[in-house]
Amino acid sequence: MTGNPTRNPQFATTLAHGLELLNCFKVGESILGNKEFAERTGLSKATVSRLTYTLAMIGFLRYDNSVRKYRLGSAAVSVGYPFLQGLRIRELARPLMKELADTARGSVSLGMRDRTQVVYVETSRGHDSPAFRPDTGASLPVLASAMGRAWLGRAAPAQRSAVLEQVRTRDPLQWQTYHASVDAALRAFARRGFALSEGDIKRDIHAVAVPMRTPIDSEIFVFNCGVPQTQLAPRTLIDEIAPKLMHMVETIEHELAAQHDATPVEKALKHP
Repeated sequence: MTGNPTRNPQFATTLAHGLELLNCFKVGESILGNKEFAERTGLSKATVSRLTYTLAMIGFLRYDNSVRKYRLGSAAVSVGYPFLQGLRIRELARPLMKELADTARGSVSLGMRDRTQVVYVETSRGHDSPAFRPDTGASLPVLASAMGRAWLGRAAPAQRSAVLEQVRTRDPLQWQTYHASVDAALRAFARRGFALSEGDIKRDIHAVAVPMRTPIDSEIFVFNCGVPQTQLAPRTLIDEIAPKLMHMVETIEHELAAQHDATPVEKALKHP
């Protein structure tokens, strides 16, 4: 799709506004009122009131009478679950992710882009740190995260430019904070085949990310490994963890290719 999609007569503005409200919830902010919705979306209070009422009636929001604010409803979970279940790569990658997470004493995650963020669709932890617990559904800024930088490095130039423009116009704080580092990150990715984020998201967490070479259903998937800085000797991330992560991704790609080439009977035997 080219141009501004909101100017297309097919674009359902009310639906878009409703979904925009649902996207206002962030990690650590599980309850919001109409005032917060209006401030974050720029919509009028009257519009927000109609939308929250409707979303609550169909299960996407749940009104909490004790504080007179809204929480996400169970329908939000129901919508996302079939999507996650349809990602067969999660099942294939899970044991390899766990093995690397244990070896690195960190967290290994699989993610994909969601507008100006990257979102985890699978994660495995090899540590018990309560301050560092990435989980499925968590999102990170595309410009600051190792996963986001790896995604940008793998994307086609036109796709990358479109996403950078989206960040510039829709997430000005992220753009102002991180855009100056993007060119250097892309040059480093081109040389190494992986991307780094050393304390950009959390000061004491360093991460490396590797994208898959072949998109799955037109989506670029990326694996990352994040480790507390206190557990890293100089260059451990680059010289030890990055090669292990690259090898893991290569193994997963080979297994996916083998499954794709298998006969229907062989596939049934692998996945009864």
